[in-house]
Amino acid sequence: MAEDRPMSEATSGYATPLHTPLHPNAQLGPPRSSYFNPGPSLNNTPRDSLAFTPGTPNLDQDAGATPSQSTSFLPGRAEAAGVPVSATTARRPFYRRPVLWVALAALVAIVLAVILPVYFTVIHKTHHHSSSDISDPSNPSNPSSPSSSGNGNGNPGSPSGATSGSDGSTIVSGNTTFTYSNKFGGFWVDDPKDPFNNDARPNSWTPPLNTSWNWGTDHVYGVNLGGLFVLEPFISPALYQKYPGAIDEWTLSEAMAADTGPGGGLQAQLEAHYDTFITEKDIADIAGAGLNWLRLPIPFWCIETWPGEPFLAKVSWKYILRVFGWARKYGLRIYLDLHTVPGSQNGYNHSGRQGQVNFLNGIMGIANAQRTLDYIRIITEFISQPEYQAVIPVFGIINEALVSTIGQDQMTSFYLQAHDMIRGITGLGEGHGPYIAIHDGFIGISKWADFLPGSDRIILDTHPYFAFDGQPNNEPLVTDDGIGEPGGIWPKQACNAWGPNINTSQSAFGVTIAGEFSNGYNDCGLFINGVQGHPNFGGDCTPFIDWQNWNQTFKQGLLDFSLASMDATHNWWFWTWKIGNSSTSGTVEAPLWSYQLGLENGWMPLDPRASVGKCQALGANQVPFAGTYSAWQTGGAGAGTIDPVVSASFAQWPPATISDVDGVLYAALPTYTPTAAISTLPPAQLTPSVSQGDGWFDPQDTASAMTTVAGCSYPNAWDSDGVVTPTAACPASTLVVRATPAPTPPPVLL
Repeated sequence: MAEDRPMSEATSGYATPLHTPLHPNAQLGPPRSSYFNPGPSLNNTPRDSLAFTPGTPNLDQDAGATPSQSTSFLPGRAEAAGVPVSATTARRPFYRRPVLWVALAALVAIVLAVILPVYFTVIHKTHHHSSSDISDPSNPSNPSSPSSSGNGNGNPGSPSGATSGSDGSTIVSGNTTFTYSNKFGGFWVDDPKDPFNNDARPNSWTPPLNTSWNWGTDHVYGVNLGGLFVLEPFISPALYQKYPGAIDEWTLSEAMAADTGPGGGLQAQLEAHYDTFITEKDIADIAGAGLNWLRLPIPFWCIETWPGEPFLAKVSWKYILRVFGWARKYGLRIYLDLHTVPGSQNGYNHSGRQGQVNFLNGIMGIANAQRTLDYIRIITEFISQPEYQAVIPVFGIINEALVSTIGQDQMTSFYLQAHDMIRGITGLGEGHGPYIAIHDGFIGISKWADFLPGSDRIILDTHPYFAFDGQPNNEPLVTDDGIGEPGGIWPKQACNAWGPNINTSQSAFGVTIAGEFSNGYNDCGLFINGVQGHPNFGGDCTPFIDWQNWNQTFKQGLLDFSLASMDATHNWWFWTWKIGNSSTSGTVEAPLWSYQLGLENGWMPLDPRASVGKCQALGANQVPFAGTYSAWQTGGAGAGTIDPVVSASFAQWPPATISDVDGVLYAALPTYTPTAAISTLPPAQLTPSVSQGDGWFDPQDTASAMTTVAGCSYPNAWDSDGVVTPTAACPASTLVVRATPAPTPPPVLL
């Protein structure tokens, strides 16, 4: 995601691309993407990019050619990349018909001028699938499932009247009607009498929702819905341009609430955004693009706000539920991401408030962490209900916590506390609640090796970006990438910088994913570094914003960089699906970050499977993962039996120390008390005849929620600057240090 990221202190080996014309004795420092790194400073760091030696042969006439000035590179370059130039494949017939029957059907169609409906019954799959479900990417119109068709009409073979359809079917969504386009054998299912039907499938190589997902075998091709429920300046620039003083959702909310004129107001404007920024057609288009997962960032204020917080409380939840429903309809799985927490976990604008880190850091650090655990608990209770488990298999419990500020031991204590709380709700092992995703915290994924061995289904998420390395990154994208394609140094650099570390982590940690990446190899684009930020790019950013004038060579270079990034990260979610228009230009001004725009204009792959093998073709330094995890890492034998020595090291909660509380008696740090009624997330409003849960999975989970201690005053939870430091606990012995027992493992069945 956008905005300045701290530089990592971690170092990793980096292989210089063999085709790069460097002096034989030149030394190349490791690339400094925010994925590797962030320490406290962006200054005096080695460059992550390579300079071309003057006089080196360059297939473009000008090595510094801009996206619009570069010459045509090579004929047939799209075909060489294995990417279809246009979606021209025909839909496969539902069943084989004799020639005479086909001719007769055509004649009837001409005479009657109607289309005969094709009906099918969606067949429930078994709980597991095999590699035979995967079809050939060179023939995307040949789905492996013969039942993946329909036209959107009621199916008389279904006792519930389920509606379903495949490529070419008509979708009616509210007041909008559109045609579903999916050349990959995907089909949608919408059953009014069974709204939790999980039969849909986005494409032929992805298991339908009613079938288990197998990490190590199945392949994530995903995209984020950034900027929908957590408003970022570069994704929704028009909202911020309307209020020039706004730099984050905190100040934007204040400005909107103060605007009482026509078109103003907080709730009216945000509801209009929630309702229109991402529509059902977007979700259908995502499935039709060969993608199979969504990553959905949500804010804690979809649950509640506390006094003094200006965010719009609770209103976004009904729109979040709507996205859940759309994802189910089109067979897309969701990685649900808690993107903001009280006090801010990183000080970035997308945490809610730009500036300080007050989560598990500073005077209010413990109190904010206590409150965050409540919100993780509430979300876990909702998505662990049987109606949602198949749709939301992964829950990211806190996005991009700034570990260099908070401390890795402190974050590990928090993660252990959250793990035990979540598994106490869901139970242990495969099929019991979602995988838990944690972010690498910008310290390098190798630092998380052997994390909580014996834990139950924890995923490590990393966000590889070159854009936020603080360097100019002005090497051209239109020069040869070493195999006769444009892309310059960037495709192979992505492979070498990201691939080996992620593959190693698959064994050293367990399931490791890239929850974010983009085409932003530089930081050009409106508000990419925040409203007040400026690009580090070493040149004029205008050509990188003027996407309407990009030539085919530059587009192909971007495509190759995208394919290499996808292959290097293996299981990925592009950041992000959509960038909103600027209110001044009326067009997208951060085009390197929009999957949708690239798909429509030729710099994103029409079939994401074209990325497989890209790094190998580039001759990159890859160490492939064998595809087999330890049983406990995927919910098998041993899951939930954390090594007792490791557990004891981090079991104390709150942690024994936190940072940025110099001079304050630790026992005097403000904390909350669990005496309030717990909030719950309401279910969707359905017809009375439909049975569904009440939003709370575990009836045994009856603990109260955190709240302020009566009679005690608290510093600002979001701003610890200049606060009067407490000298004694209020009341005495408020701070309770305890070790939470791990969930009891299920009995071993012999």
